[in-house]
Amino acid sequence: MPASLMLVGAGKMGGAMLEGWLEAGLDPAATVVLDPAPSETMAQLCADRGVALNPPDPAPAAVLVLAIKPQGLDAAAPGLDRRIGPDTLLVSVLAGKTVADLRGRLPAARAVVRAMPNLPASIGHGATGAFANGAVSEGQRASADALLAASGMVAWLDDEAMIDAVTAVSGSGPAYVFLLVETLAQAGIEAGLPPAVATRLARATVAGAGALLDADSTEAGALRQAVTSPGGTTAAALQVLMAEDGMAPLMRRAVAAAQRRAGELSG
Repeated sequence: MPASLMLVGAGKMGGAMLEGWLEAGLDPAATVVLDPAPSETMAQLCADRGVALNPPDPAPAAVLVLAIKPQGLDAAAPGLDRRIGPDTLLVSVLAGKTVADLRGRLPAARAVVRAMPNLPASIGHGATGAFANGAVSEGQRASADALLAASGMVAWLDDEAMIDAVTAVSGSGPAYVFLLVETLAQAGIEAGLPPAVATRLARATVAGAGALLDADSTEAGALRQAVTSPGGTTAAALQVLMAEDGMAPLMRRAVAAAQRRAGELSG
């Protein structure tokens, strides 16, 4: 954990990350939260843990984590640039904002890590892709890794351009899974199940399959084959899902659309 940290933006994602960092050993006395409209929950957390919330003139920290909404960067940048010292590491979780975008608006920032977490980070089961620019030292990268890993797994990327693909796969991915639950439940209703039963079964099935993937290192394809008996019910369903116009091409189009939109949001 870094010696000191400033969190800018303490909404759902920022707040969840802060809780994880404090549990992982971040010193609350060396932590500052800046948020113009903190929730009651965040204000109470800061008060309970001894974290400074919106102090009048905070000094630069070892790490500044930028967790505001991307569209708020232009308005926030003038006040933030003076909070960045010569040895400050900037960690951004802003979707679509490249290292060049960040450095253009925050000239004081030299060492920059761009990260893309996802919603399950809020319960410690996130998947984060991260890229460090050339000014990030080994020690700074270790600090960033410790911070990001407190919310789940971290995959470091050699090319910043890959962040848009990470956004499309894991950043937006939870929504695809939630849609799977919705559509599976609806299919169950149309097959004759009561709505409440279909919903419970769909949620538990997807959650259980995810837990199995987390607990078992076997490849997903092998797990799929293991539960598919030749000529059985699962095989009949997979014949539809794995057809030429089935799930694979649909998922490719969905990820490509998200990746393209992520690129459009830069600048």
